[in-house]
Amino acid sequence: MLRRLALPLLALTAHAADYSRDIQPLLAEHCLECHGPDDSKGGLVLTTLAGAAKELKSGAQGIVPGRPEASEVIARITTGDLEERMPPRAKKPLKPAEVELLKAWVREGAKFEAHWAYQPLRHSAVPQGAHPVDHFIRTRLAKQKIAPSPEADRHTLIKRVHYDLTGLPPSPEEVRQFIGDGSPRAYEAMLDRALASPHYGERWGRHWLDAARYADSDGYEKDRPRPDAWRYRDWVIRAVNDDMPFDRFTIEQIAGDLLPDADDEQVVATAFHRQTLTNTEGGTDQEQFRIEAVMDRTETTGTVWLGLTVGCARCHTHKYDSITQKEYYQLFAFYNNGDEVTRQVPVSPEAWSSYAKANGDAARRLLPLQKRLDAAKAALPARLPEWEKGVQARLAEARRLNQKPVFTALDVVKVEAGSKTGFQKLADGSQLASGPTLATDTYTVQLAPLKQGLTALRLEVLPDDSLPGKGPGRSAGNGNFVLSEFKLLRGSSAATAREVLLHSPAADHEQKGFSAAATLDGDGSTGWAVGGQVGRAHQITFQLASPLKAGETLFVRLGQDYRKAAGHTLGRFRLLGSAEVTEASIAPAEVVKILGEEPKRRNPVVIKPLWDWLEKVDPEVGEAWRMLQEARSRLPKPPLMDARVIAQRTASPRTTHLLHRGDFLQPGEAVQPGTLAVLPGMKGGTRLDFARWLVSPDNPLTPRVTVNQVWCRLFGEGLVSTVADFGVRGARPSHPELLDFIASEFIRQGWSRKALLRLIMTSATYRQESRHRPEMLDIDPRNTLLWRQNRLRVEGEIVRDLALAASGLLSPKIGGESVYPPMPADIAALSYAGNFKWQTSTGADRYRRGLYTFFKRTAPHPDLTTFDCPDANLTNVRRTVSNTPLQALTTLNAEAFAEAAQALAKRTLSVAGGDEDRLNRAFQLCLTRPAAPTELKALQKLLGEARGYYRDHAEEAKSATGSHAAPGVDPAENAAWTAVTRIILNMDEFITRE
Repeated sequence: MLRRLALPLLALTAHAADYSRDIQPLLAEHCLECHGPDDSKGGLVLTTLAGAAKELKSGAQGIVPGRPEASEVIARITTGDLEERMPPRAKKPLKPAEVELLKAWVREGAKFEAHWAYQPLRHSAVPQGAHPVDHFIRTRLAKQKIAPSPEADRHTLIKRVHYDLTGLPPSPEEVRQFIGDGSPRAYEAMLDRALASPHYGERWGRHWLDAARYADSDGYEKDRPRPDAWRYRDWVIRAVNDDMPFDRFTIEQIAGDLLPDADDEQVVATAFHRQTLTNTEGGTDQEQFRIEAVMDRTETTGTVWLGLTVGCARCHTHKYDSITQKEYYQLFAFYNNGDEVTRQVPVSPEAWSSYAKANGDAARRLLPLQKRLDAAKAALPARLPEWEKGVQARLAEARRLNQKPVFTALDVVKVEAGSKTGFQKLADGSQLASGPTLATDTYTVQLAPLKQGLTALRLEVLPDDSLPGKGPGRSAGNGNFVLSEFKLLRGSSAATAREVLLHSPAADHEQKGFSAAATLDGDGSTGWAVGGQVGRAHQITFQLASPLKAGETLFVRLGQDYRKAAGHTLGRFRLLGSAEVTEASIAPAEVVKILGEEPKRRNPVVIKPLWDWLEKVDPEVGEAWRMLQEARSRLPKPPLMDARVIAQRTASPRTTHLLHRGDFLQPGEAVQPGTLAVLPGMKGGTRLDFARWLVSPDNPLTPRVTVNQVWCRLFGEGLVSTVADFGVRGARPSHPELLDFIASEFIRQGWSRKALLRLIMTSATYRQESRHRPEMLDIDPRNTLLWRQNRLRVEGEIVRDLALAASGLLSPKIGGESVYPPMPADIAALSYAGNFKWQTSTGADRYRRGLYTFFKRTAPHPDLTTFDCPDANLTNVRRTVSNTPLQALTTLNAEAFAEAAQALAKRTLSVAGGDEDRLNRAFQLCLTRPAAPTELKALQKLLGEARGYYRDHAEEAKSATGSHAAPGVDPAENAAWTAVTRIILNMDEFITRE
């Protein structure tokens, strides 16, 4: 007689009906679509006793506890009138056994209990000396009279552990160490070595990045690159490698910016919720897409930490789970005042540590120069009378001459800028930029030797029909620009020229917040712009602190480093000079005003601008300052970069409203931050309070959901098979006591991910063979009882990683910017047809792990999509796995895999010995084991045939080997071995975790 996993429903009616186990799933499947809290047809609500027992519109009572014969629900599901029977004929009918189960439940009192997932964790006892996982699994197997499978052989075990923990094959040396270790703790020692590998953080970091919906682009139609996205990826890898406790891991990502004295790394962690999509299309309502992003954050949190389909309550109360629409917007409120910002952060903690040490050493060498500058400044009061006398004389001469400045165009020798920016000199002497618009740029203009003196310099920015909006800038949106720096240099070359002091910048128009003065403040985040008056000519004029004579060679540097909006560079401009001596050219107006007063009448506070100016123009101070600045310029540059993160809004905080049908244009009642009523309450109402509540020991969902996700990675199926749904419509746990035990242990062991993995992976259950047993086909075809381990095909990134590792090509570098491995040219041309082009990486970057491949939301690398990479528009806690012919064609023919076969052949040919030795070496590199006799025979036959073929086809032999030919080896031999290694790399066993 066949043994089945589930007892017939009819048998359950002989015992007390369990609401959570038996009744709630029935109601969810057959009734709640029409009789849920938000859509109660006939006034009947079947989610609470109060709703089910109240008097209906018909006068009847839906459920009368203890009296099924008086309950309208029982009457309607048992009536012979098909028009009156529930569920309606168009819906799935109840089975007779299910009807009996509902009647028994009502008879026993119709108790409504909390859904199993909302109940507190239960820590069951485990016999002393028993492994907890094996205790629960084997107890269940014993009840079903099923024997567990034997332990897998050591070659399989080390491969399994390494595939699961690092996503890379173990090296032959690691295999030999494990195989030869006869100690009782050999397996545990091997497991600990794998957990200590830096590649562990890459493997398990990638799992988390799926949940974080990580990508290197914005999404939507424009889908522009996010050049700083990788910084968050590095944070994840580092946190996982460091075994950051999961509660802290959670808090820093949800609310790291709100932690007391939050450091740079805690701020970077908040980029978890900057992985939302950004719409940069013109004409969009930015508030609409801000709301969409906040909704995504709310729903992602619900999936990743709570395992609930929170998004189903966006437009109405959840039809099945106990989540009201108001509660959805209470969760939404935690994120509604978290603004999307860009912060400068260290490229990495290691880079910053190295910089801090080097900078400290260099700074100490500046002390003598600083002392010299301080001494020069201290001597200024003694030199003031003589300096003032000279300035007063120059001012008097300027007033006598009463000249009006006349500006004439300056001759330009050349303009240098970004690598792809070109310039055309127009008839009026202006320069017109062309080529791709860079995010930031610096134009260095070399002027012809001056034909006359120079006291003032003017920059004209001019419109042109070729520019967006007629310019004068190149911003694609409106033709604006931001001039963040204006410098005048004198000398024979731009590299050695010294800066000429400029003052009193004045423009004919300034955009609000973008003043002329910002061009001289040394801050690249500020600058002059002309928003509001684009499409017309404008000018900005600078005065020289000291006049220059004819014949000087000058350079003008136009810095456009404004990073808050890319591409705001100048489109057309012209430089003009004036030689007339005016009051403005001698000193700033405020200094001239002070000099007009009697020295004894000058207020010491008011004359500060005079002292500031004197410091700038005094020769001794200037020389001391120049030497100090030159020394400072040689200081190491701080390794900083931009990072997109979340920061709490403090000014004008937003009020959160319940949105009617989820429409941001239909706000309803105001709501305050809060959690779900079915879960333990929380104290406080900030995003930080919410993050702490998520990982509170009182919240049973987060530990259950998290350990279930980990279990799924190790067995291919969760203890709760619906990994993303712990709600009423989700599956019940196959082993509830085990789920709660490891969830409790996860908390008890400090939320350590490594301790959790060690607990599960040291079990005999994990170490079982994956071989199928025919007699189990009818008993447990899905291996729910875990009588064996499961065979799992690895993910798309790992498929390529394995090939690169086995061939010896893989770069071991951890972290850093995204890379661009080979992609078919036609796909690259089609998918990257905009401003951003796919430029295949060279050197070691060509062979980085798949984790680091640039991921464009609308066009991921085709090798990844072939192997089921996730949709980065949404959170993903479990990848789908398909099996298609295209996958086999990819590993056989794609450039990366063909090159791996060539390199593996070269690596194999380096082995001393005969064909059998080399074939076994190739097997060990790829499969961790030697080849079986039948495999050797088949491959030796293939090798012989390939040798014969390539001896007759010399050109094909060279092509087959590519650039990875073994030195001193005949091309035909190289090609023959490439054919063999290609077959080994395409064995199912190679990309399968067994």
